[in-house]
Amino acid sequence: MNKFIRKVLLKIVIIFSSFFNNKEKLHLQILYYLQMGKKLDLKNPQTLNEKLQWLKLYDRKPEYTRMVDKILAKDYVKNIIGEEYIIPTLAVWDKVEDIDVSNLPKGFVIKTNHSGGNSGVIICPDKNKLDIKQVKKHMKKSLKSDIYTMLREWPYKNIERKIFAEKLLGTGNNEIVDYKFYCFDGYVESVLLCIDRQIGDPKFYFFDKDWNLKRHNKRGKEAPNDFTLPKPENMDRMFEIASLLSKGLPYARIDLYNIEGQIYFGEITLYPASGFDYNRLYEADLYFGSLVKLSK
Repeated sequence: MNKFIRKVLLKIVIIFSSFFNNKEKLHLQILYYLQMGKKLDLKNPQTLNEKLQWLKLYDRKPEYTRMVDKILAKDYVKNIIGEEYIIPTLAVWDKVEDIDVSNLPKGFVIKTNHSGGNSGVIICPDKNKLDIKQVKKHMKKSLKSDIYTMLREWPYKNIERKIFAEKLLGTGNNEIVDYKFYCFDGYVESVLLCIDRQIGDPKFYFFDKDWNLKRHNKRGKEAPNDFTLPKPENMDRMFEIASLLSKGLPYARIDLYNIEGQIYFGEITLYPASGFDYNRLYEADLYFGSLVKLSK
């Protein structure tokens, strides 16, 4: 089946995801084939992508919901590493009609607590230029999104959906680099740097703790031999934090920010790209998969 047909079928399956509510395994098998172009092996999963699908189905601890809820996760993380790493929450609203930015500072970020990626995020550098009608329209759409139904990411199923505002990091006009740590029950193999997002040309590079480029993905493989990026201040501490937050988890991606040496917690992601990451090289996918220890 060619890629075009798979893409068309994928959109249809996602639209009608609710019809698979009692057939989670079948739903993931169909999604995996349409996304990755190969059969999903749940009996003997080997790659990280495969094992993430297995974890969606068979590793369901109640605390995972707290970890992925962007509001509740702050208290969870604060109790492990301290409040100084938490981005302050400025307001919480139960529904779109409650959104009121009049008492917020000039700059802030508005998010939904259950959404993935940037689908439920609005960065506001200056509220005097904010189109509040568009904000409410965007948040209303985000509140309706359902990661569990579409992708079977179980921790999102029981999140009580809310909208919240938090402190703006930087000015909102400058690039904030994402540091995404690949963690395996406390062992942090590498960090994925995400740069050039604001100019619409995102680039992703893996580095290990000693700041050696790891050619785990297509971008890293294509980089010249002498390629590097500036190592941020306190990077060793960031690796320590990622290790602390991932202990007891078969796999987790710990997202952090580093603003002029000040570290902030971003989020805990249990299923990056929902386990359909085709930008990672197969040998890296296999290597990462070998680091994930599944329970019996």
